[in-house]
Amino acid sequence: MEIYRAQQRRRPQRSGAKLFFTILGAGALLALLGGLGYFFYLLGALPKVDRLADYRPPILSQVFGEDGSLVGEFYLERRTVVPVDKIPRRLIQAFVSAEDSNFYQHKGIDYLGIVRAAVKNVVSLRKKEGASTITQQVAKSMLLTPEKKFSRKIKEAILAKRMEERLTKDEILYIYLNQIYLGAGAYGVQLASETYFGKEVDQLNLAEMAMMAGLPKAPNTYSPIKHLDKAKERQGYVLERMVKEGYITQAEADHAKATPIEIRPLKKVNADQSAYFLEQVRQQLEQKYGEERLYKDGLKIYTTMNAEMQKGAYESVVNGLKALDKRQGFRGAARYLAESEVDAFCKKIEDGIDYLSLKQGSTYQGVVIAVDPAKRELTVRVGDRIGSITKKTMDWAGKLELVNAWGKPEAKRAIGLGAVLEVQVKEPDVNRAGALFNLDQVPESQAALIALDPLTGAVRAMVGGYDFKKSQFNRAMQAKRNPGSAFKPIIYAAALDKGLTPATVIEDSQVEYDSGQEKAWKPKNYDNVYRGPVTMREALTESINVVSVKILEQIGVQTAIEYAKKLGITSPLAANLTLALGSSSLTPLELTSAYAVFASGGYRTTPYFVTKVLDRDGRVLEEVAPPRIPVFTRMSSAAPAADGAEGDESAKPIELKLPAPAQEPVPVGAQGLSAVPVISPETSYLMTNLMESVVTSGTGSRARAVGRPVAGKTGTTNDMKDAWFVGYVPQLVAGVWVGYDQERSLGAGGSGGQAAAPIWTEFMQRALAGMPVKPFSAPQNVTFALIDPRTGRLAKEGTPGAIQECFISGTEPTSYSEGPAPAPEAAP
Repeated sequence: MEIYRAQQRRRPQRSGAKLFFTILGAGALLALLGGLGYFFYLLGALPKVDRLADYRPPILSQVFGEDGSLVGEFYLERRTVVPVDKIPRRLIQAFVSAEDSNFYQHKGIDYLGIVRAAVKNVVSLRKKEGASTITQQVAKSMLLTPEKKFSRKIKEAILAKRMEERLTKDEILYIYLNQIYLGAGAYGVQLASETYFGKEVDQLNLAEMAMMAGLPKAPNTYSPIKHLDKAKERQGYVLERMVKEGYITQAEADHAKATPIEIRPLKKVNADQSAYFLEQVRQQLEQKYGEERLYKDGLKIYTTMNAEMQKGAYESVVNGLKALDKRQGFRGAARYLAESEVDAFCKKIEDGIDYLSLKQGSTYQGVVIAVDPAKRELTVRVGDRIGSITKKTMDWAGKLELVNAWGKPEAKRAIGLGAVLEVQVKEPDVNRAGALFNLDQVPESQAALIALDPLTGAVRAMVGGYDFKKSQFNRAMQAKRNPGSAFKPIIYAAALDKGLTPATVIEDSQVEYDSGQEKAWKPKNYDNVYRGPVTMREALTESINVVSVKILEQIGVQTAIEYAKKLGITSPLAANLTLALGSSSLTPLELTSAYAVFASGGYRTTPYFVTKVLDRDGRVLEEVAPPRIPVFTRMSSAAPAADGAEGDESAKPIELKLPAPAQEPVPVGAQGLSAVPVISPETSYLMTNLMESVVTSGTGSRARAVGRPVAGKTGTTNDMKDAWFVGYVPQLVAGVWVGYDQERSLGAGGSGGQAAAPIWTEFMQRALAGMPVKPFSAPQNVTFALIDPRTGRLAKEGTPGAIQECFISGTEPTSYSEGPAPAPEAAP
């Protein structure tokens, strides 16, 4: 009985244990089935490895100038792909030694490496070392998202195994070495080689290879640009690993460690100086090909930009605006910092400073950290560099009070400790100290410059403002401003085609017109001087407003509007007499293109920026054939020799003329570009000759400094809100506008001749350097005659003030001035 009871007591215990193990087994089975299910789910959801066989990563699109030089880049990842046979074997060995020493032995997963990494991490009590193979890194980079989940590690391992089955080791390395990010914005070994050492990847030495192979672990930490000491330390580690793996000898490693590293990055394109031009190209191509293709497909984009002209345009605009701004006076410090704020402020701008030295001519923000009132000298910190502003280098600001105390001084014209100033490097620093700065300030006014080839319409340079980073508004193409007197040549050209001549005499006298309002409109001359009878030449040379209005009245407003449209003006124009004074807003591109008609001999061309686009495989996506204006020989612009002398042979006319103006374009090739003859070559030449006088003896006299024949016209609007100069030589036409975005007076020195012409002149001096000097040549149907400018009639030899004037044959005067020539006035 007792035995029976004992068995009964033991039976429930045995049943409970059985139930426990049954549940445990069932749970394990379910977990196994769930794990297998999840595993097979992952297998089905994984991306295909086969697409890696055709590795086509995002690569940068490059922009080239007219001479083939690199002028810009568009990219999301800055990468250039190179074939694996161009990558040095030792560079591959360096990466393998540093990143995956068992790469050639494992099949995608390095189990021994996983154990080794786990042991090190346990010993150090933190994650100190990873165990991802190169194959796994490629799988993660190319096929997976960067999420940090356990599931991603499983996917990574599965894909790595698959990759090893389908790709060779060299194919995996090809992807890895072109895909990997190596710091400083460089993806792949080729661009990293250029970025750090200024070399093609196959030109690297062992020391440079080892330094580059040390970057994947932490590109910023081991950057040879920012932290050369840490980069050298990491380089030593890579070299020792190569020795251990048997790739190099210890002697080779020691020699590489002792090899000096010269950080010589490939000179990057100056994005600042060409930003507006490149943005125009970017918008044009993105609209045509889409963002994905532009930024990832490695397009080769060839443009009309002349890189040297573009640089000259940018620097001329900057210099001109700074000169204008300084004439307005020093506006004071941008802000004041407390002493405790200086370090943090300076660290923020360190990344914008050349890592080798401050760049001469560049402008930076600096903080005044010491003041010497006796010497009139400021000590300024720029990032981690120190320099000084001396009395001489801030003379332009006038008498300033220097205060040796922290905080904003009470006096308006004062500078104290903590002042944040714009400083321009006059002499670069040596060993982070001793730079000499000019006191500078950021101009408040803006400017635009655009330069075209008048024979093709190719845009050679364009600047749309002072600083693209602060304002992407392209004033060269988007800003519509009143051109003032710069519009007058269009009125005068229309008048020539209506039968007036450069010798036509018009009365410069006060006049008033019914404005339809209570007060009549009375146009005034800029200088409030009225000269009486003047010729059209004198009126344009001196930019006489009243005469321009009378000319417009004579030919008709609608005639002038139609003429402007013929020259390429598309903006709405005021249908009243104020049009003669440039009252209708135009863009600099419009007005400059209209002047290009005069420079080209009467042909209107379409401004364009892109000449050819290739895809990453070299296939031509588009190609533009520039317009071809018929080439012809003209007689020299020199006046005929007096008294029937033979003169220069080049002055003799030939029997070859341009086609007569027509509405049908001359066929020129692709992209709808055309050269349309819209006015006669004779009218074009007469206008050019008239505008030469503006430069030689009129309001555009500053342009004489170009040192060659120049035609051009100034423009200044009411209260000097807009300043213009548009002008040309036979090879190039350029227009400059200066003003404030929110219209207000430019103040002293803000006229077209003072604010815009100096920018134009500096640009043209630089743009034309090395170009042959060419005169403006007259067509055959242009004749010269000696005239009396007081009457516009023919003059006899010896007539005081008589000039050689040009005419379209048949329009020259036929009668002489009556009466004896007046005796010259006695000198006072």
